[in-house]
Amino acid sequence: MTTPLPSLSDDLALAQRLADAADAISLARFRSTTLEISTKPDATHVTDADLAVERALREILAAERPADGILGEEYGTAGSVQRQWILDPIDGTANFLRGVPNWATLISLAVDGTPVVGVASAPAFGKRWWAAEGMGAWLAEDGKEARTLHVSGVKSLADASLSFQSIAQWDSAGYLDQLIHLTRAVWRDRAYGDMWSYGLLAEGLIDIVAEFDVKEYDIAPFVVLVREAGGRFTAIDGTDTLAGRSSLATNGLLHGQVLDALTHGETTRRKAL
Repeated sequence: MTTPLPSLSDDLALAQRLADAADAISLARFRSTTLEISTKPDATHVTDADLAVERALREILAAERPADGILGEEYGTAGSVQRQWILDPIDGTANFLRGVPNWATLISLAVDGTPVVGVASAPAFGKRWWAAEGMGAWLAEDGKEARTLHVSGVKSLADASLSFQSIAQWDSAGYLDQLIHLTRAVWRDRAYGDMWSYGLLAEGLIDIVAEFDVKEYDIAPFVVLVREAGGRFTAIDGTDTLAGRSSLATNGLLHGQVLDALTHGETTRRKAL
């Protein structure tokens, strides 16, 4: 007999329990004077909290969803990719180790490569965003009752607020001229950084988020969060992929305009050469 697959409601409930377990570990280590920090081969930092959170989540998933696969930032890939839990134990480790509260545990379930459940829990902010396909996007903060989210209704780049994450990202990707062109086209540009930008977008408080050098575990939960909030999420070139190493999330109304602006920025750069 074939075992029936869990419902999305069950998967979302499990993702919430995973986030609870992660918060208990990460908050206990945040701003700790005994936090252990090391450097990975790619020159990024990892803390004992990153490792402990991912180990705990993997243990829970092994017990609750033994047939599902896992992709985690710290311990790699295991099991099936048809139903795969994607984990970033602490997104924003650089913030975490400096005591900056802009960090979160990111948890997503992807089915055949498409995220269908996503949770981003930021306990130092007192905020948690979540979504599941067909079930809307939600935010709970500071112990208040959860509320549903929707992206903004801004229709013009001239009225839009952009979070571009990092100048160094765009420069390294060869897109610095395009970034400058885009910042000149929008009303306001800032680099809110890491998971917070996507949360602000889903809440309707900013209108565009774009970044480079991202892995699947950096963006997976935000794909479903942004889409369920009424927005659009692609790679910078407009393709619908988790593996493009870039992200462009908008309120949907602006997506084509942003893609056009980035293309125009490239044309301008080539003419100048």
